[in-house]
Amino acid sequence: MLKVFLTEDESIVREGLRDNIPWEQYGFTFAGEAADGEMALPLIRKIKPDILITDIKMPFMDGLEISRIVSRELPNTKIIIISGYDDFEYARQAIELHVDQYLLKPVTKVSMIRALEQTKRRIEEEQEQHSFLRKFNQETREYERYSRRIFFENLVDGSIPADELRKQAQELDIDLDAPGYNMVLFTLQPRAAKSEYSESVAMLYDELIQDLLRLPEHLLFRCNLFCYAVIIKGNAVTLQELTRRCVDSIQRRCDMTTVPMDWYVAAGTPVYALDELPGCYARVNHILSLRHLLQGQHVLTQESIDRYPSEGQDQDLIDSGLFDPMMLRSFIQSGLKNEIDGFTRDLFGKLGDAVRLLLFRHYLIVSVRVNAIAALQSMGCDTHQLELPPMSLDKNDEHLRAYFSKVLEQALQIRDDESQKQNSSIIENALKYIDQNYSDESISLNVVAKAINISANYLSAVFSQKMGISFVEYLTQKRMEKAKYLLRNTAKRSGEIAYEVGYKDPRYFSFVFKKTQQCTPRDYRAGNKT
Repeated sequence: MLKVFLTEDESIVREGLRDNIPWEQYGFTFAGEAADGEMALPLIRKIKPDILITDIKMPFMDGLEISRIVSRELPNTKIIIISGYDDFEYARQAIELHVDQYLLKPVTKVSMIRALEQTKRRIEEEQEQHSFLRKFNQETREYERYSRRIFFENLVDGSIPADELRKQAQELDIDLDAPGYNMVLFTLQPRAAKSEYSESVAMLYDELIQDLLRLPEHLLFRCNLFCYAVIIKGNAVTLQELTRRCVDSIQRRCDMTTVPMDWYVAAGTPVYALDELPGCYARVNHILSLRHLLQGQHVLTQESIDRYPSEGQDQDLIDSGLFDPMMLRSFIQSGLKNEIDGFTRDLFGKLGDAVRLLLFRHYLIVSVRVNAIAALQSMGCDTHQLELPPMSLDKNDEHLRAYFSKVLEQALQIRDDESQKQNSSIIENALKYIDQNYSDESISLNVVAKAINISANYLSAVFSQKMGISFVEYLTQKRMEKAKYLLRNTAKRSGEIAYEVGYKDPRYFSFVFKKTQQCTPRDYRAGNKT
């Protein structure tokens, strides 16, 4: 039932409309009345009617003024003006206020019912459009939308001015405004070679994401397939505490899991301008990269890094276990190419003068080669591609570090090539499934992921990375292309085509078509859009 409020200073007209219209029969509830605009306004604000009927001329506050206020405060309320003046100026002002109906007195029962029914149809059409828009936005608002990923990359590489970033954020409905910012990165690293696709790991990521998104101070982005960034918004007083809570939340969730994996979370230091975020990200990214050197230390901060043994400490590095060959395997399994330089620099800095010892240098050369092969084999990679040139044992630290970097770079390239092959196979299987099932309305990211036996979270990330658009955007494009072909090449009705391309509701199909193709199916068929 739609609520109707009536404002009319002539009691005979007001009572006649109130008592003679069979409101409920036509789907309305008579919600209230008033003799002038001044009395009506507080009641209207409280009732929030769907339709306001108001006389144009009343004492204290006329119909145009109350219409002006209601249009501003309650933009969804439709307005029907009744007037005893056949004056163009009144009508012109009513048009400017987007009044829905303008009726001249005397208003008959028939004319009022007709005006109410027309207004009701408009309300229902708008509600339907709003419902379709919510559904469309829900379908297309995958968390891993490619546009958000690109925005985050632009945000942290510092290549786009702050004003342009704010404009992009507004378009993506991302609230960046805050006095200050900090960043937290977290990553999960499955221990078993093939478990990166496991449902358990994906479920833990999903739980972490849900935990972090509950707080309005958090903005969450994916950095790469296995790493997320949390931008924390706050001020000089709150940022440290908000950062600690974020880290604690991730640690609690990870400590509860029984899944065999390593997890790491790195916290940065606050900054107080948007253009300082790239520097904040670079620092926290460097802190996270030290996970390969600090085996078993899950929470990494600048303070924890500072407590790590510094360069030149006098100790037997091999016997003390400070140099653990497993850190090389860990880096090859989960490190990034842009972390190689920092990893080797930090590693050699911590080893200090010991790298000048001939025996230790020989040990390091053998270790990086052996562990590179072992790490690649554990991931099912072909190690024959790894080229290992002879290495001089001279005492030049930079030569040795360059050798380390070269071996790591080759190993990561082999790993990434193998991953690319696997991802290409995943995408091929996903596209094949979509091609065969896009006409099924129930098809979704979860359905496709289950059909090809990987996690939905991983498929979402790989799909957007490989295809440049999200899964839903691709599915919608597929359906629209098929619909356009059928519209131009068959005589099928729009409703038949809707069902054939995966939409049970023909009206929703028309809505999506117009939203994505900028014209209606009828106009497209008529050739008004190519």
